[in-house]
Amino acid sequence: MIRLLGKAKVVREGRDVTVIGYGALVQRALTAATEVQETSVSTEVIDLRSLSPVDWETVAACVRKTNRASVAHEDSLSRGYGAELAAPLGNDLFAWLDAPVRRVASLDTFVAYAPDVEDRILPQAADVAAAIRELAVF
Repeated sequence: MIRLLGKAKVVREGRDVTVIGYGALVQRALTAATEVQETSVSTEVIDLRSLSPVDWETVAACVRKTNRASVAHEDSLSRGYGAELAAPLGNDLFAWLDAPVRRVASLDTFVAYAPDVEDRILPQAADVAAAIRELAVF
Protein backbone atom coordinates (compact mmCIF):
# COMPACT_ATOMS: atom_id res chain seq x y z
CA MET A 1 0.00 0.00 0.00
CA ILE A 2 1.28 3.48 -0.92
CA ARG A 3 1.35 5.94 1.97
CA LEU A 4 0.25 9.43 0.89
CA LEU A 5 -0.59 11.00 4.24
CA GLY A 6 2.29 13.24 5.19
CA LYS A 7 4.01 12.84 1.80
CA ALA A 8 4.15 15.90 -0.45
CA LYS A 9 4.48 15.61 -4.20
CA VAL A 10 6.67 17.76 -6.43
CA VAL A 11 4.24 18.33 -9.30
CA ARG A 12 6.62 20.54 -11.29
CA GLU A 13 10.40 20.67 -11.17
CA GLY A 14 12.07 24.07 -11.17
CA ARG A 15 15.29 25.84 -10.24
CA ASP A 16 14.45 29.50 -9.40
CA VAL A 17 11.45 29.65 -7.04
CA THR A 18 9.52 27.05 -5.00
CA VAL A 19 5.76 27.45 -4.60
CA ILE A 20 4.28 25.39 -1.77
CA GLY A 21 0.54 24.90 -1.95
CA TYR A 22 -2.41 22.64 -1.39
CA GLY A 23 -5.94 22.32 -2.70
CA ALA A 24 -7.07 24.65 -5.48
CA LEU A 25 -3.88 26.71 -5.32
CA VAL A 26 -1.78 23.86 -6.69
CA GLN A 27 -3.46 24.14 -10.09
CA ARG A 28 -3.22 27.93 -9.99
CA ALA A 29 0.47 27.65 -9.11
CA LEU A 30 1.01 25.36 -12.10
CA THR A 31 -0.73 27.88 -14.34
CA ALA A 32 1.41 30.67 -12.89
CA ALA A 33 4.59 28.62 -13.34
CA THR A 34 3.77 28.15 -17.01
CA GLU A 35 3.11 31.88 -17.36
CA VAL A 36 6.40 32.99 -15.79
CA GLN A 37 8.36 30.36 -17.71
CA GLU A 38 7.99 32.68 -20.71
CA THR A 39 10.32 35.09 -18.88
CA SER A 40 12.84 32.32 -18.14
CA VAL A 41 11.79 31.85 -14.50
CA SER A 42 11.77 28.16 -13.60
CA THR A 43 9.27 27.38 -10.84
CA GLU A 44 9.10 24.28 -8.66
CA VAL A 45 5.58 23.51 -7.40
CA ILE A 46 4.89 21.30 -4.39
CA ASP A 47 1.47 19.86 -3.55
CA LEU A 48 1.54 19.28 0.20
CA ARG A 49 -1.42 16.84 -0.01
CA SER A 50 -1.45 16.78 3.81
CA LEU A 51 -1.35 19.59 6.37
CA SER A 52 -0.87 17.37 9.38
CA PRO A 53 1.66 15.94 9.15
CA VAL A 54 3.56 18.20 6.74
CA ASP A 55 6.34 16.63 4.66
CA TRP A 56 9.06 19.06 5.75
CA GLU A 57 11.80 16.91 4.17
CA THR A 58 10.43 17.42 0.66
CA VAL A 59 9.70 21.09 1.29
CA ALA A 60 13.18 21.74 2.69
CA ALA A 61 14.90 19.90 -0.16
CA CYS A 62 13.05 22.00 -2.75
CA VAL A 63 13.67 25.31 -0.97
CA ARG A 64 17.37 24.50 -0.56
CA LYS A 65 17.49 23.91 -4.31
CA THR A 66 15.76 27.15 -5.39
CA ASN A 67 16.63 29.40 -2.41
CA ARG A 68 13.25 31.12 -2.70
CA ALA A 69 9.83 30.12 -1.35
CA SER A 70 6.24 31.19 -1.72
CA VAL A 71 3.33 29.66 0.15
CA ALA A 72 0.03 29.78 -1.77
CA HIS A 73 -3.27 28.99 -0.05
CA GLU A 74 -6.95 29.96 -0.12
CA ASP A 75 -7.18 30.87 3.55
CA SER A 76 -6.92 34.52 4.59
CA LEU A 77 -3.49 36.13 4.74
CA SER A 78 -3.86 37.09 8.40
CA ARG A 79 -3.99 34.10 10.72
CA GLY A 80 -4.20 31.70 7.77
CA TYR A 81 -2.47 28.33 7.60
CA GLY A 82 0.15 29.73 5.24
CA ALA A 83 1.70 31.56 8.19
CA GLU A 84 2.17 28.19 9.90
CA LEU A 85 4.10 27.05 6.84
CA ALA A 86 6.04 30.28 6.25
CA ALA A 87 7.30 30.65 9.83
CA PRO A 88 9.26 27.37 9.94
CA LEU A 89 10.59 28.06 6.44
CA GLY A 90 11.96 31.41 7.58
CA ASN A 91 13.34 29.97 10.81
CA ASP A 92 14.72 26.62 9.74
CA LEU A 93 15.86 27.46 6.21
CA PHE A 94 17.02 31.05 6.72
CA ALA A 95 20.60 30.20 5.72
CA TRP A 96 19.40 28.94 2.31
CA LEU A 97 16.93 31.74 1.53
CA ASP A 98 17.94 34.50 -0.88
CA ALA A 99 14.61 36.31 -0.39
CA PRO A 100 11.92 36.56 2.25
CA VAL A 101 9.25 33.84 2.24
CA ARG A 102 6.28 35.23 0.30
CA ARG A 103 2.65 34.32 1.04
CA VAL A 104 -0.16 34.41 -1.51
CA ALA A 105 -3.57 34.17 0.14
CA SER A 106 -7.12 35.46 0.05
CA LEU A 107 -8.04 38.92 1.25
CA ASP A 108 -8.77 39.31 4.94
CA THR A 109 -12.53 39.16 4.48
CA PHE A 110 -15.32 36.64 4.23
CA VAL A 111 -15.56 34.81 0.92
CA ALA A 112 -18.59 35.95 -1.07
CA TYR A 113 -21.05 33.68 -2.80
CA ALA A 114 -21.03 35.76 -5.98
CA PRO A 115 -18.47 34.24 -8.40
CA ASP A 116 -17.15 37.63 -9.59
CA VAL A 117 -16.57 38.82 -6.04
CA GLU A 118 -15.14 35.45 -5.00
CA ASP A 119 -12.57 35.70 -7.79
CA ARG A 120 -11.47 39.08 -6.41
CA ILE A 121 -11.13 37.75 -2.86
CA LEU A 122 -9.45 34.40 -3.49
CA PRO A 123 -5.90 34.23 -4.86
CA GLN A 124 -5.71 33.60 -8.60
CA ALA A 125 -2.95 32.34 -10.88
CA ALA A 126 -2.00 35.94 -11.66
CA ASP A 127 -1.41 36.59 -7.95
CA VAL A 128 0.86 33.55 -7.70
CA ALA A 129 2.69 34.61 -10.87
CA ALA A 130 3.27 38.09 -9.42
CA ALA A 131 4.77 36.57 -6.26
CA ILE A 132 7.03 34.30 -8.32
CA ARG A 133 8.27 37.25 -10.36
CA GLU A 134 8.95 39.31 -7.21
CA LEU A 135 10.93 36.50 -5.64
CA ALA A 136 12.87 35.74 -8.81
CA VAL A 137 14.31 39.27 -8.98
CA PHE A 138 14.84 39.78 -5.24
